[in-house]
Amino acid sequence: MSKTLPDVPKWANFAAHATLLATLPSGLWRVAMGLGLPVGFTDQGLTDFGIPGWGSAYVFGLSLLAETLAFLTLGLVRPWGEVWPRWIPGVRGRPIPPLAAIIPAAAGAIALTALGFQALFGWAEAGSSMSPGSWEKSPVYGIVMAACYAPLLLWGPLLAAVTVHYARRRLSGKRPQHSFEPLGSRA
Repeated sequence: MSKTLPDVPKWANFAAHATLLATLPSGLWRVAMGLGLPVGFTDQGLTDFGIPGWGSAYVFGLSLLAETLAFLTLGLVRPWGEVWPRWIPGVRGRPIPPLAAIIPAAAGAIALTALGFQALFGWAEAGSSMSPGSWEKSPVYGIVMAACYAPLLLWGPLLAAVTVHYARRRLSGKRPQHSFEPLGSRA
């Protein structure tokens, strides 16, 4: 596993890792839902979502996609975010153009922050389109779901902070002397 670059401050490294943790609770909640575990929906509610069936594949896929995208944030603080991996023919070992990482990361940070605000202010109406009887009556389920989804509000701002640091570091013109070793070259 590659290590954090030497010119990356601890706060940026922490923020990059925190994106993984911010997406984890909601992903675990969706996986539990996809498995049909009681996460607040009645059997009717799960059926409305297509669980079991395509709905399960959707929530598993969404959880995997979110965690994968959050994982890419680590590339903003690790060597593999600055040099193409050896398994990519034609570009292996060459520097990654900074804008190739900055533009998608900045777009993602803006989109995630906007979605977070939309979700925050629309949380009270979240279940209004569901059919009656699809949600359990106990408020505990709603509290657990809110607790699982609340960390997602941090994902956009954390990604924005790490992206700004990456942009400043990569576009500053001063390049530290890294020793990029191919995978498996360490004795």
